[in-house]
Amino acid sequence: MIFTVPTVLAILPLLAAGSPLQSTSSSGMKIPISKRSNILNPDGSANADTLRKQVAYAAAKMQQGFISFQRNTGTPHPLAPPGLLPRKTGGNTLNNDAEQLWYGSISVGTPAKTFTVDFDTGSSDLFLPGPTCSTNCAGHTIYDPKKSSTSSDAHKTFQLQYGDGSSVEGEQYNDVVSIAGLAATSQRLGAATQYSNGFSKDQFPADGLLGMGFQSISDYNTSPVFQSFTSQNQASSPIFAFKLADSGSELYVGGTNSRLYSGSITYTPVTQPAYWQVNMENVSVNGEKPVGQMSAVIDTGTTLVLGDQVSVRALYAAIRGSKDASTTFGEGFYTVPCNAVPTVSLTFSGKSFPISPRIFNLGKVAAGSSDCVGGIVGSDISERFWIVGDIFLRNVYSVFDLGNTRVGFATLV
Repeated sequence: MIFTVPTVLAILPLLAAGSPLQSTSSSGMKIPISKRSNILNPDGSANADTLRKQVAYAAAKMQQGFISFQRNTGTPHPLAPPGLLPRKTGGNTLNNDAEQLWYGSISVGTPAKTFTVDFDTGSSDLFLPGPTCSTNCAGHTIYDPKKSSTSSDAHKTFQLQYGDGSSVEGEQYNDVVSIAGLAATSQRLGAATQYSNGFSKDQFPADGLLGMGFQSISDYNTSPVFQSFTSQNQASSPIFAFKLADSGSELYVGGTNSRLYSGSITYTPVTQPAYWQVNMENVSVNGEKPVGQMSAVIDTGTTLVLGDQVSVRALYAAIRGSKDASTTFGEGFYTVPCNAVPTVSLTFSGKSFPISPRIFNLGKVAAGSSDCVGGIVGSDISERFWIVGDIFLRNVYSVFDLGNTRVGFATLV
């Protein structure tokens, strides 16, 4: 790997700080990432409250992006529910649930300071706790723009309204942001003055969040971090990729890590550069294809796979012994027999990728039950599209190709 002088200068502070960056034989760099999971109760049954919150979180995050898209572009997003309008207050409702995001290290400012952030392909902004944050910021590493010689005040505020009545709000700044030796100068980020309860250290291990979607859904309406790497010629290749698994998870920037997948990568074009939105050809189970072509948003910030109610109902109708658990577990949820969890596959660009029954199974509906909760859930927000989260992504190596505006999947080794 060949580094330019600015890149070398950017990476030295990270190496000195002991940042867990590792190179491979490929041209990019990898960042180990972790996930805290709490979808099971102590007795091994599925945690209904946590899973219901994750459905609400994913739906609210999509709505937030739709509102930002309309405000930024002047036109409604093609997948947005009819009649959705930007809120006059500028606040976007979002029920935070921190159990579903993957986090790793970045550095910000000069001198460089290390933070942990959740890497989320379903949003597009970066925020960290600021120096005047007085609510739920204890234990988090604080970003203080006054202590960075490269920071500048953007003279703008931001605010995200949360479902519990609290919010994340603060001021916008520009500063140097580095990931794995790639440095974006004058990168927009938020310094929060308030965190909601869901961002307290005991519930949210990362310091902040880094969105990896497109600018059109940015609440700041500025270039997201990885797009800045590309426009500033920092990335050797305009690609980032994820391995999301029980162990060895990583974000790889500047290419793909060929050690983590076998065979070729199957690519599907992005149909609307806002979310990483592609066409999903079908969903199959037991030799049937109960779900046909559908738009799909590929989202590392969502644990479940969420689909429209009609399609999800058709999917479970093709699974012997399945039951509608809307009244017993949560709206949109279904159960399958624990001793016969099916293999469900999603097809992109002619190739079917199976979901492991072990991953599809979210746990027993109750201790001692013979019914287990399925990882594909019906949601009203996704009447015209599916949100494809970790239940699927943990089965594949996922590639986000900004240069060619496409998403790729390959078989994990």
